[in-house]
Amino acid sequence: MLTLGASSYAVAQDETTTDTTQVAEEATQEVEEATPVMEEEVVESTSFHKIVKKQFIQGGAMFMSFVLLALILGLALSIERIIYLNMSTTNTKKLFANLEDALNNGGVEAAKEVCRNTRGPIASIFYQGLDRVDEGIEVVEKSVVSYGSVQMGLLEKGLSWISLMIGLAPMLGFMGTVIGMIGAFDSIQSMGTISPAAVAGGIKVALITTVSGLIVAMILQVFFNYCTAKIDSIVNNMEDASITLLDILVKHNLKK
Repeated sequence: MLTLGASSYAVAQDETTTDTTQVAEEATQEVEEATPVMEEEVVESTSFHKIVKKQFIQGGAMFMSFVLLALILGLALSIERIIYLNMSTTNTKKLFANLEDALNNGGVEAAKEVCRNTRGPIASIFYQGLDRVDEGIEVVEKSVVSYGSVQMGLLEKGLSWISLMIGLAPMLGFMGTVIGMIGAFDSIQSMGTISPAAVAGGIKVALITTVSGLIVAMILQVFFNYCTAKIDSIVNNMEDASITLLDILVKHNLKK
């Protein structure tokens, strides 16, 4: 009986050990299966930066640096214009309501105070018109038109430089391509024979600068189009608001 009990205990102990070993092996296998996924993600993220760095170096440090400089300057100018244009946007309905209340309750000086406390080109135009309201509606109209042109010039400030970067980036890329091709043909001439490896390497390096310049130009073109569309919207609001201001002033003069 003791022998049978000992044998049963040994068998149970062996089964427990086998189960524990099997669970450990399954856990190890799961960890090993999850580890390659994490390693692949790290390799992919690292390889992207390495590829960009490698392509930048292969394109030629001199010309690629000029293309990168065009991108940085163009983005800086675009961001500055976007911030300025967004700050220049005015809620014209609210401004008209406050302006009419100020004219009816406090007169022209109260209306001018409202314009001073409102940011944007429309409020500035209104202030210039109200400042000459005593000289007649015709003078007010001329003042609004003249100062509107000034505000429009301020809105378009810097766009010419963004346009310059858009045109300059691909030209720098093309210049790098041409110089790279010249280098490839110089290698062929010095070798005295046509080597596919030498020609392909030179053409690849040359085309990298062209692709980089085109990418920079496309990025900056998107920002440029956004800025021009925003300016057109603000200018249209300025013209509509100027007509409404003249109507408000005419009604106010008739009430006197």
